Amino acid sequence: MRKRSRAVALTILGAASFAIAGCREEQVDAQAFPDLNACLAAADEGGLFTADECRQSFAEAEQLHVESAPRYDSLQVCEEQHGVGNCGSEDQQVSNGGSGSIFMPLLAGYLIGSMLGGGGLSRSQPMYRTPQGGYTNAARTSTFSSNTGRAALNSSQFARPAATVGQPPMSRATAASRGGFGSSAGSRSFGG
Repeated sequence: MRKRSRAVALTILGAASFAIAGCREEQVDAQAFPDLNACLAAADEGGLFTADECRQSFAEAEQLHVESAPRYDSLQVCEEQHGVGNCGSEDQQVSNGGSGSIFMPLLAGYLIGSMLGGGGLSRSQPMYRTPQGGYTNAARTSTFSSNTGRAALNSSQFARPAATVGQPPMSRATAASRGGFGSSAGSRSFGG
C-alpha cells in the first residue's frame, strides 16, 4: 500500500508541476533597435535576426505606428506625454495623409522578437519616448530604459495594440484620466 501511495503522490505532484508550467506565458527573445539600420548592422554581425526579418519587422512596426500610435488634439498634450521634440503632426507621419491638427509621438525605435525554442518570428512593436526619457511600446504594456539591447520578454509584450486611427484624439483631460501614456506599464531594461 505504501508504494502505491508514493506513486500516486508523485503522479499528482508531476501533474501539478506540468499544469503550473503550462500556465506560464511563453517567452520571446526580443531585441530593441532605434532604427532599421541598427538591426541590419546587427544582422550583418550574425545577430538574432536576418536582414529580411529586420526589414519585415520594421515595416510591421511602421504600419502599427500608423494604425495604433496615440493621437492627441494638440502638440502640447503630445509633448507632455512623450517629451518635447518627440511629437509631430499626423499628416507628417502618415503617408496617405492625415490631419494637421492631430499629433502623434514620433517612432523612436522598435522591438522584434523570436519565440524561445525556435517558435518563429513574433510580432514587432513600435517604440515611443516617455516624458521621463525612457521608451514604451504601442500597447502601453511596458516601459524600457533604452531602445537598444536584448532581453527575454513575455509574448504579451507583442500583443497587437488597439487601433487609434479614425478615433477622436486625446485631450489633456482624456490623457490625464488614463494616467498618461504608458504610466501603468511595468518597467524593463534591455541587456547587451
